[in-house]
Amino acid sequence: MMPEELTAGPRVKDTLAVGGRLQNAVSGTSDSKVPEVTLLFWVVKILTTGMGETTSDFLVHRFEPEIALSLGFVALLISLVLQFSVRRYIPWVYWTAVAMVSVFGTMAADAVHVGLGVPYLASTLFFTVVLAVVFLLWHRREKTLSIHSITTRRRESFYWTAVLTTFALGTATGDLTAYTLGLGYLASGIMFAVCIAVPALAHRRRLLAAIPAFWFAYILTRPLGASFADWTAVSADRGGLDLGTGPVSLVLAAAIVALVAFLTIARRRTPA
Repeated sequence: MMPEELTAGPRVKDTLAVGGRLQNAVSGTSDSKVPEVTLLFWVVKILTTGMGETTSDFLVHRFEPEIALSLGFVALLISLVLQFSVRRYIPWVYWTAVAMVSVFGTMAADAVHVGLGVPYLASTLFFTVVLAVVFLLWHRREKTLSIHSITTRRRESFYWTAVLTTFALGTATGDLTAYTLGLGYLASGIMFAVCIAVPALAHRRRLLAAIPAFWFAYILTRPLGASFADWTAVSADRGGLDLGTGPVSLVLAAAIVALVAFLTIARRRTPA
């Protein structure tokens, strides 16, 4: 059975939306602190995953792993404190937090494999279980996993916990296909590009509800972006274009900054 908000007519949806905003005003909460899911949302999300992958590799090879991990954690903490301190969605604040989650999530997944010697298959299964637990607790507590309902501190905490876990899971999954299964970076990227179309088509044909379709695609953006970023950055003997992790990170970061600036300007020009 489809949820009421997915089957209701336009007038009912408008009434529910207005009612939700009035409830937020009375309770002191703000509107949803995450962006609308548009084409640009997915483009920026994939860019952050690639940037996080190459930036993590760059830092780990330039500094001691412990120092790089500490720097990543501090940057993540600062960005999340800033995100939680604002009362509405601000593009540069939100996407800075996503970028830092990408960098630290990559480091955390790599630390599990390299530091602890955990196989990619085991780490993939581990983070899958962790994400399932996060979703279970989130839904049991809030009765929804919709990102359009991120209007309270508790829901925002669940959201960012899930986001961090999806990055770690996506990193482990991408490494699993590239290394353990021997597909390499380019083949892995193509495979994930095909896979990410599955939830979109399933939702379009009404075979999959909006919320599970979103999270399925969201998880796959991590190995998709990371696989292509690795392919452009790593050496030729590893199947890549040998452009280097530093230059690739800078190019991806510049693209993210440009798109987030565009989103900020467009948001300011949009009437309330």
